[in-house]
Formats: sequence, structure tokens, C-alpha cells
Amino acid sequence: MVNKNIIKIRKKLDLLDNIFLNLIKKRTKLVDEVLKNKRFKKDIVDQKRIKLIIKNIKNKSKKKGIDPKITTAIWKSMIRAYINYEYRKFRKK
Repeated sequence: MVNKNIIKIRKKLDLLDNIFLNLIKKRTKLVDEVLKNKRFKKDIVDQKRIKLIIKNIKNKSKKKGIDPKITTAIWKSMIRAYINYEYRKFRKK
């Protein structure tokens, strides 16, 4: 049987997940705007930008007391997902 405390905490996690989904929707709209301005498929991946984003996420995580291994793994995964998304969308332009 699941502890009542765990159930309460999981409800809070579910609420946070909904907030994340709304943020992902907003982020996707911005990615769509960026994609409209990319003329060539080779413009989709910008290694300099990716390195800068990861570096900034690591630094901000440390300052906020968040394990940077968690946040960098999340951001790397998100970046990969959006690169795949951009390639799928680019073909349809």
C-alpha cells in the first residue's frame, strides 16, 4: 500500500508536470518561429549555441543548488528532441 504522504507529493508532481507541458508548448512555438528563419537544413544544428546553452545551464544549476548532472541531462535530451522535431518540420516547409 502506498503511503498517504507519497500520494500527496505525487499530486504536486502531477501539477508541476502540467506546468512543464505548458512551458514546452510555449517553447515549441518559439522553436517554430526560429525554424521559419532557417533557410537550409544545415542551419538546424548549431554546435556553438548548444555548447553555450549547456554551459549556462550548468552554471545556473550550481548557483541555484540543483545537481547540474540532472539539468544537463534534461537539456541535452530536450535539445535532441527539438533537433529531431526541426528536421521533421523542415521537410514539410
